[in-house]
Amino acid sequence: MERTFIMVKPNGVARGLVGEVIARFERRGFRLVALKSLRIDRELAERHYAEHVGKPFFEPLVTFITSGPVVAMVWEGREAIRVARAMMGVTDSADAAPGTIRGDFSLSKEENVVHGSDGPESAAREIGLFFAASELL
Repeated sequence: MERTFIMVKPNGVARGLVGEVIARFERRGFRLVALKSLRIDRELAERHYAEHVGKPFFEPLVTFITSGPVVAMVWEGREAIRVARAMMGVTDSADAAPGTIRGDFSLSKEENVVHGSDGPESAAREIGLFFAASELL
């Protein structure tokens, strides 16, 4: 079993898509290990997006992710990272296939409704940023 970090971004929360995102992962057979609603402060946002420091899109990323509440989750399942990324669709929502979360609910590369870990190392890092070990079921 593998764990991955998934976050419904501020625009997904504002549009009432949290339940839809959760339902898709549950229907797929994943197990919800942790969940919390929070408002990300700048310090956490900068740590979360640390690999993008210095890139032209870093500031807009930080501004967007801190603009409203998010829902952070940890999901567990067979090949959770790869399968979750396929369920979310490609980063640029204009290219995301219908049936994916981004393909169904977003038209923006910058505000694409969900974030998901892209590999085992980032999953471990992101889970650790948002959850204490005692919060994981």
